Amino acid sequence: MSDRIKFHLDEHIDNSIASGLRRYGIDVTTTVETGLRTQSDESHLEFIRSEKRVMVTHDDDFLIIASQTNEHPGIAYCSPSSRSIGEIIRCLILIYEVYTPEEMIGRVEYI
Repeated sequence: MSDRIKFHLDEHIDNSIASGLRRYGIDVTTTVETGLRTQSDESHLEFIRSEKRVMVTHDDDFLIIASQTNEHPGIAYCSPSSRSIGEIIRCLILIYEVYTPEEMIGRVEYI
């Protein structure tokens, strides 16, 4: 497994966040880039598992999934409209700097 966290942004996460993370050198994919737009939560879950990416989402359905299984590479959850784009980027950079991918397995981090 990689020694650095990689992120995947759910479709409702602003693309500016992907740009900000990339400027910092962080590996990030978006739902549109990966062809997962309008796909099921299970499809997203399969993708993040296969790619070993932490899901960044506003969708509380992923909190339900996380309460039922810890077999996911991690979820960073932010309640809709609760943080600015800059705050979300700073929080994700902090997660990137503090945790290893192994430490994020099965974990939910609330932003």
